[in-house]
Parts: sequence; structure tokens; C-alpha cells
Amino acid sequence: MIIDTHCHLDDNRYDDIDEVIARAISNGVEKFIIPGADPTTLSKAISISERFDEVYFAVGVHPYDAINYDRALLAKYIVHPKCVAVGECGLDYYRLPELDEEIKAEKALQKEVFLDQIDLAKKYEKPLIVHIRDASHDCLEILEQFSGEKGGVLHCYNADHELLKLAKHNFYFGIGGVLTFQNARKLVEVYPKIPTDRLLIETDAPYLTPHPHRGERNEPGYCTFIAKKMADLSDMSLEDTATITTQNAHRLFGI
Repeated sequence: MIIDTHCHLDDNRYDDIDEVIARAISNGVEKFIIPGADPTTLSKAISISERFDEVYFAVGVHPYDAINYDRALLAKYIVHPKCVAVGECGLDYYRLPELDEEIKAEKALQKEVFLDQIDLAKKYEKPLIVHIRDASHDCLEILEQFSGEKGGVLHCYNADHELLKLAKHNFYFGIGGVLTFQNARKLVEVYPKIPTDRLLIETDAPYLTPHPHRGERNEPGYCTFIAKKMADLSDMSLEDTATITTQNAHRLFGI
């Protein structure tokens, strides 16, 4: 069995949520985690987790939505029995404005919100789901200094060798559909260097659909394509890959 540790089932594209979950279960996916990204969809994520025994959620605000961060809102729902993490939170410098002063202000806001979510995770003893894009050095510096014992997962691990240092800080590495892309040379190269007890499977559905379904809406049932590629790049069988990543998810998220 496989756990999809990162799927946005609260996205409006899943107007067929019952069928999506049924297909995933028939393909060997036993549990699902909906990350927190946009505060406006949090209530929907909670509702889905309450409808399906197999679904869990996290509270968090994506760095693109840092201006909408509301700690009180996250704190209200972090005590829910189906809440297993804080995030996705982190730093994303990819779409920063061109003016220097605007860049400084945006980076400062993202860091402030990221640090506050780290503090929230430590207070409630939850792992982090960390989003990093074009910001590896700053994220590494923050996580090495401020993250707690629970650690977390680097969502959609970006293949930066420098971030492998975080394995010793109890961080895991989320592997998704990008590993199956033909242009994923960097991730394919670094993948064997990730400790097996730090590997997690995620789809980031409805985004980053794995080969051979690129161009379609992604969904958790496609975890099997990711697991197969992971097995092909290692000395593990497909069954062992599923078992080990599931054990890792149980250990990190307590599900």
C-alpha cells in the first residue's frame, strides 16, 4: 500500500472526489494528506477529511499567500484529530517582482510567516510540510536553526544537494511526478543519495502529473507510476518501495 503525502483534494477540479478516492484505493493508495496552502480552502479540506477515514489534512499557508496568513485560524484547527502537520509553508522566490525594494519586502514577509508556522508546529508538536522554490539556501539556514524535533518533509524535493543535510534534522524528501519527467536529470542523479528511510511519495495532485499521463489532471491513483520509477532507480522492488515509504509516512505523520 502507498500513502500520498501531498495531494490537494480540496481543489475545485475534484468535483468527482468520491471517484478519485475510490480509484486511488483500487490502485493501492491507502491514505491521503491534504496540505494547507490557501486559507480559503481549509474548511473544505477539513470537511473531506471528516467524510473519508483515509484522508488527513495539514494547516498552513503557501508562501504565495503569505499576506493572508492568520495564525489564529491555523491554531483553531491544528488541534483537530485529523490534522497531522503544519504546511505547506516555506519560501518561494520564483515569482518575485523585479524592483529591489519589492523583492526585499516580499522575502521579509515570506520569512516572517515561515518562521511563525515553524513556531506553531513546534508548539503543537507537528511536523512541517515545506515548500522550497529558488530559495534553498535561505530555507536550509532557517530549518537548521529553528526547526523542532518533529522535522518534516521537503515537498517536491528540488534535487538540491545542499538540502540533503536536512536528513539529520529529521526531514524527509517528498518524491513526486517530476521524477518521471524526461528532463528530470538532476533529480534522477541525486535520488539514489537520499536515505531510504527518508523517502516519501506524493503526487501534488492536481499538479505535476507523472508520465505517461502528463497534460492530464493529476490524482492520487497515479502514485504507482512514481513508486515504479523510484524502484527502477534503486535496488528496491516496487513492493519494497511502497512498504518503506508507507512506513516512513506513518513514522513522520503518525497515521
